[in-house]
Amino acid sequence: MRVLFWGTPEFATPALRALLGEGFDVVGVVTQPDKPVGRSRSKLEASAVKKVAEAEGLLVLQPEKPRGPEFVGKLSALAPDVSVVVAYGQLLTADVIGLPKHGTLNIHGSLLPQLRGAAPIQAAIREGLTRTGVTIMRMVLRLDAGPMILKLETDILDDETGGELSLRLSELGATALIEALALVELDRIEPEPQDESRATYAAKITRETTRIDWSADAATVARVVRAYDPRPGAFTMLDGRDVKLFGARAVPGSGAAGDVLAVGDDGLVVACGSGAVRIQQSQPAGQKRLAVGDWARGRGIAAGRRFG
Repeated sequence: MRVLFWGTPEFATPALRALLGEGFDVVGVVTQPDKPVGRSRSKLEASAVKKVAEAEGLLVLQPEKPRGPEFVGKLSALAPDVSVVVAYGQLLTADVIGLPKHGTLNIHGSLLPQLRGAAPIQAAIREGLTRTGVTIMRMVLRLDAGPMILKLETDILDDETGGELSLRLSELGATALIEALALVELDRIEPEPQDESRATYAAKITRETTRIDWSADAATVARVVRAYDPRPGAFTMLDGRDVKLFGARAVPGSGAAGDVLAVGDDGLVVACGSGAVRIQQSQPAGQKRLAVGDWARGRGIAAGRRFG
């Protein structure tokens, strides 16, 4: 089967590697253009998917926008049987979605119709779900609303971070994709329409969604910190500057919301609306991520300070 692969971040690489490992003919890879990095923004860095594709000698396409007669003509010349989209990062048009004879499949990091949208993995942790998974669906023009082909489920582990869950779901998605393509080849797909009445949404992550609200209860604050670990990081303010916090666990404690109750090598304890959280690591603005004990020894934090 001739597969056209679409993807950009690290989350998409297990699926691409699985396709190659199972002997699928990957006729091309579409990924986002290289992005400027570093303080000067003068160096361009390829996406994680592009790095894998080039290492495997695959054709790589990087359109600014995946549309237009010229681009669609290039895709048509590749004659794909199916397209596979994994966190590509741009919306596709109807002519692109419908180009392969078997259509376009998407790996989504939730159990649809729950948590449609851009950030389902982080939202699952933030919302306190105990179970999630991946869904293989046929793409349609509406966001994550296509008929479902296959689901695989997994528990969300206690104290699991967004990064850890993303890694597990990327591997689970690769497994599900191979199973789904086998069903396509055998003509045994029985698509299941999504129940619109059960649809929920995981909006794109913004600065405000990652801000810690210390007036919330300790369990909620801990989930927010875990959801955005390692990237982009949940943040709070100290002396008018951003500080990202990591490694949160709810613990006993009381005080005014945001007050630093204790600091030591085992972390810092911060009061919440009810209860408290223990924070293991921090990243003050312009610095690297470091243990709280090191931050305290550098006089960056002490008991009695307040986050806002």
